[in-house]
Amino acid sequence: MKGIMVLGTSSDVGKSLIATAICRAFANNGFKVAPFKSQNMSNNSYVTVDGMEIGRAQGIQAEAAKTTATVWMNPILLKPRSDQHSEIVLCGKAIDTLTGRGYRESFYETGLTTIRNSLNKLAEDYEVLVSEGAGSPVEINLKERELVNMKVAEMADLPVILVADIDRGGVFASIIGTLELFTAEERARVKGLLINKFRGDPSLFEDGVKWLEDKTGIPVLGVLPYIENHMIDSEDSLSLPAFSSKKKSLLDIAVIKPPYISNYSDIEPFYYEPDAAIRWVSQLSEIGKPDAVILPGTKSTIRDLQHFKLSGIADWLIDFAKSGGHIIGICGGYQMLGRLLIDQEGTDTGSLSTNETGLGLIPANTYFQKEKNTVRASGFLHPMTSIKNENMIEGFEIHYGNTIVENEQHFLLLNNGQPEGYFANDGKIIGTYIHHIFHNDSWRAEWLNILRKAKGIPLQETVHISQLKDKKYDELAAKLVEHVDWETLVDITINWSTDHELA
Repeated sequence: MKGIMVLGTSSDVGKSLIATAICRAFANNGFKVAPFKSQNMSNNSYVTVDGMEIGRAQGIQAEAAKTTATVWMNPILLKPRSDQHSEIVLCGKAIDTLTGRGYRESFYETGLTTIRNSLNKLAEDYEVLVSEGAGSPVEINLKERELVNMKVAEMADLPVILVADIDRGGVFASIIGTLELFTAEERARVKGLLINKFRGDPSLFEDGVKWLEDKTGIPVLGVLPYIENHMIDSEDSLSLPAFSSKKKSLLDIAVIKPPYISNYSDIEPFYYEPDAAIRWVSQLSEIGKPDAVILPGTKSTIRDLQHFKLSGIADWLIDFAKSGGHIIGICGGYQMLGRLLIDQEGTDTGSLSTNETGLGLIPANTYFQKEKNTVRASGFLHPMTSIKNENMIEGFEIHYGNTIVENEQHFLLLNNGQPEGYFANDGKIIGTYIHHIFHNDSWRAEWLNILRKAKGIPLQETVHISQLKDKKYDELAAKLVEHVDWETLVDITINWSTDHELA
């Protein structure tokens, strides 16, 4: 199988975005292309059409590649649930929770077999593989049993392009240092360098390009500009901006950021609303006087709720609700809004029979179960809500908890006939398990207009963000082809396996 591997000198250099652009560029050139990341560590998930869980980045890359996402594109997903433990999602299903040491010591051979099987599955249906690494490929303490960088390049026999982020500084040292720490065989796979996130006039970096090529003997395939508003969901919390600053922002929306936040892509549509500003809040002193609060998902609901109680945020949320404030909780945030959280099986905390009182803003109890619910969901606003919106709402669920609401004040009526979530006080308190609820343009516009009306500011028309997404994939690919030696990159991808020196 032909392919290319995108590695970075560190985390957050733009590997995922570049891999996404490469996927769309190959797809636009008529290739059947598949994204691949053998092992992803992220709490930002994507649910496939058959109800399997993979890293969100590979789901997005599959969309860019004009194909359907499968578990083979990200067979191993690690979801941190504490500083020491991560949930292991293998081929789309959660199988265990392990410490970092336990994972390295007990999972390595299983991981290799799973990766090999996944590569074989993808080779049956695709011509080109765009594989993405993780973090840095030269972490000396991890290299011996790594499952995501050069080991995968070796298993799939892929050439490598190395990406460095010039915006953070130290681009020369990061490239030279990474190459120096490769073995001779690993370095022989590196066939190109990419400089990412360049601001200003690229001609000012021409001497830098020449120096790198002279020093390394490896061509710099391109200098990519810093791309604003690309609309591609971020993979991890390193990519989250502290706030969205807009000169004309009239709505102030505070997102309470839990330590183990998950699926923060739920919030990203607000960045494209002209009069709304998002603030990520981690401390009580940062909250201020928002027009609305969003409690997002978390991989560890009870621990994060305890954190909010200790920090004073929980008491503030209760007072905010009593004063008529607007709060919407999504997944773990929805669970926190209830009266009681019961972790009999230990699936949320890792400890059996753990109970925690919630914020008490919703008449509901949550019971954590052994089996995780991962499913795509769709429906309409429940007939009992005070909002009349006939547009379908779509999203996905990823949760262990089963939340039982004591009355009929539900948010949605799903297409399977089941009521979902909670809706009260004309929408001032909303809870739902549906991730990407705000990616539904009509509903997002409706909710924002509720806030605008309450504040006495002009109502706005719907911003059709969902219609822009596919166009953005094409724009991203065009930007890549414009600033990269695309013909050489294609040649490296297509011809490596037939004529390289490591064959």
